Amino acid sequence: MGLTASKSCLGGKDQDQDQDNMVCCGLLTAKKEPVPLKSIEVEVEVKDHVAMVTSTLQYENKEKKPIEAVFVFPLPGDAAVCHFSAKVGQTEVVGKVQEKQKAREEYDDALSSGQQAFLLEESEQSPDIFSLSVGSLPPGESASIRLEYVTELAVQADEGLRFCLPAVLNPRYQPQGSEGGSGSGGSAQIVSVPACLVPYSLSFSARVSSPRPVSKVESNCSLDPVQYLNAEHTQATVRLAAGHKFDRDVEMLVYYQDSHQPTAVVEAGQTSAQPGSLMGDLVVMLSLYPDFPPVSVALCGEFLFLMDRSGSMDFSMGSGKQAQSRIGSARDTLLLLLKSLPMGCYFNVYSFGSSYEHIFPKSVEYSQKNMEEALKQVEKMNANMGGTEILQPLKHIYSQPCIPSQPRQLFIFTDGEVDNTKQVVDLVKENSGSHRCFSFGIGEGASSALISGVAKEGGGDAQFITGTDRMQLKVMQSLRFSLQPAVVDISVTWDLPKGMSVTPLSPPITSLFQGQRSLLYSQLTGESSGVTEGCVTVKYSLAGQPSQNQLHFSLKPTEDSGLTVHRLGARTLIRSLEMKERELRGQSNEGVKEKVVEVSVQSGVSSSFTAFIAVNKGSGEAIQGPLLRRHVPAPKDVYLGIPTCDYEVYRHPNAIASCSTEDHVYRNLSRYSQVNRSLHMDDENAAPLPSQPPRDPMLQLISVQRASGSWVLEPTLATVLGKTSEEVAKPKPASVNQEVWATILALIWLHGFKMEAQREWQLLAMKAVSWLQAQKGKIPCLTECVEAGNALLGSKVLKDTLGL
Repeated sequence: MGLTASKSCLGGKDQDQDQDNMVCCGLLTAKKEPVPLKSIEVEVEVKDHVAMVTSTLQYENKEKKPIEAVFVFPLPGDAAVCHFSAKVGQTEVVGKVQEKQKAREEYDDALSSGQQAFLLEESEQSPDIFSLSVGSLPPGESASIRLEYVTELAVQADEGLRFCLPAVLNPRYQPQGSEGGSGSGGSAQIVSVPACLVPYSLSFSARVSSPRPVSKVESNCSLDPVQYLNAEHTQATVRLAAGHKFDRDVEMLVYYQDSHQPTAVVEAGQTSAQPGSLMGDLVVMLSLYPDFPPVSVALCGEFLFLMDRSGSMDFSMGSGKQAQSRIGSARDTLLLLLKSLPMGCYFNVYSFGSSYEHIFPKSVEYSQKNMEEALKQVEKMNANMGGTEILQPLKHIYSQPCIPSQPRQLFIFTDGEVDNTKQVVDLVKENSGSHRCFSFGIGEGASSALISGVAKEGGGDAQFITGTDRMQLKVMQSLRFSLQPAVVDISVTWDLPKGMSVTPLSPPITSLFQGQRSLLYSQLTGESSGVTEGCVTVKYSLAGQPSQNQLHFSLKPTEDSGLTVHRLGARTLIRSLEMKERELRGQSNEGVKEKVVEVSVQSGVSSSFTAFIAVNKGSGEAIQGPLLRRHVPAPKDVYLGIPTCDYEVYRHPNAIASCSTEDHVYRNLSRYSQVNRSLHMDDENAAPLPSQPPRDPMLQLISVQRASGSWVLEPTLATVLGKTSEEVAKPKPASVNQEVWATILALIWLHGFKMEAQREWQLLAMKAVSWLQAQKGKIPCLTECVEAGNALLGSKVLKDTLGL
């Protein structure tokens, strides 16, 4: 039953062997037969901002002996897995949730007695990784595994609702000295291969419904045309086009008309459940969009940027020839951020891989000199720092004293491939009182548990950037959030009919942002005694002013909801209790763990302490023959042409090919990092850098803006404007200095030719306008300047449009 260790072709004295001799393949038997997973079919039911997902996995054993197939795969980090069943022949067995160790023992006992058994369990290191074991599948037999989960759809910067089906599972970096390993209680072993070698197929379909019209559905993958099911466009279906390759996660963005409206969904409990229990009572899901009174943006703060420079950040953001690398896109985004910071704030830039670095020993005041020094260092940043050790730089940042009257804002950029997710999230929560944390998952396979977890616990916002997404748009929304004054003294009060009481399932709200959704789950116990409406009030203080938002909602349960809200509420409660258990670890925490198991078993939602187990007792006849274990590979990104899953199959009857995430993948990564460093040395004999796509003209313009917000007349500015330096200088009104003229031209160009990217440049344009307004005595003829600028650039931008 044990695994035979694979031999790494990049290790030891074989490290420099010709790569053409390497075997790069999926999981094979000793006879080079394919793995037993044949297909995955996914059906998604999207109702407003919640998705119900059903995945069916088809297995077939074509070997002559019974097998145990093990498949490690990703799910959204906030998914509530709520159903698991298996069908072998005409027999279907439905899984039940049990305490994890009991489930494992029952699984092992079933296999020992020759019975078919199926085990689904969550990784103990990260809640977005699951392991599915299909045991004792007889020769020639097929099995159909069905699992269901529900998840919330995240709101994106462009107001779309994002559903992601993780299809790419990159090996997770396990930091030195961290817990984990193979076997019970350790990390799940991820066997991964390039997408082109995945030996199973994927079909995907979605049905979308909402009280509001569906305006459009988009995806990073090829979709068949959207089919609307009614004249009101409140229902639609969409399918993944044939021929999908496992080179990316399947991302679907749903756009509704007037989507940012507060709502409440009340769901009836199970009739068979005990009244007063979580599953027997009503559960309400509140979707709140706070509407703040107008306040000015903060012109202070300590802004810390933490950049992932591990080897995987050299992956491309897309598949086209002109696609930028992840690290290249992150560098451009840092440029935009540094140019958009307000005068008077403090900042620093950190980067990390197997170690970490910082540009300044401690945060410095934002000035032209410090900004130039930071940008000079940012331009040199490459993905050449090895693994993904994010915990140590975070500890260093939190050890630095906060600056009085400068609220700390932390921005994390990472492709999120780490194995110690819970440790990182716990550290952010431990320091949540001293900062806000904004996180950005870059590229396919980024851990949703890590990216969403640190933002949630750090009182910030999370964004995922994949494919052709512009990172700048999403990051600038988070910067706008960070410049909003912190909302404090948040409280939630309920007004319910006499005889009803409320039990919160969600942790207390710790952060609110203008236009950002907050979800709350609560259990409602008792009878409403004829009153049909309830009310919830969210009170808070913003910039020293008390405010509140109210939502009145009907207590009548929705029809045919399939216990979705109950399961999401249970998942929320389980995650809160799991974090509490980790905080109390080493102390008296058994009661918390027992509560997690109780809620998990009662609701049928998985947790880190439970697992789904299904046993087909059948006729009771033992399956004959020794059991072979087969690990099913998950698709991953191909690492710049350097194989990251290379195998030599031992000629042993039970031999399999496997991929060790530590000894193998990151040995390759380390080797690539050495090659990469040699490419980027500063000496004159260094090899040339790989060709990069030309920089966007808007970013060129932004790159020469000064920290104060102004521009000066220089060749780069003229080039972006499509003119020579002489053509730019000639029409300048005589009474206006060059810096004012250059700044007005830059603003006219942005408003006249880059309005589609306004969200990206809006903050730095506001800074430019503030600078111009401070020069009042130096602009005697503002109207004449704007008219001359329009004439030069061939635009028709009004002075009022510029904010002047």
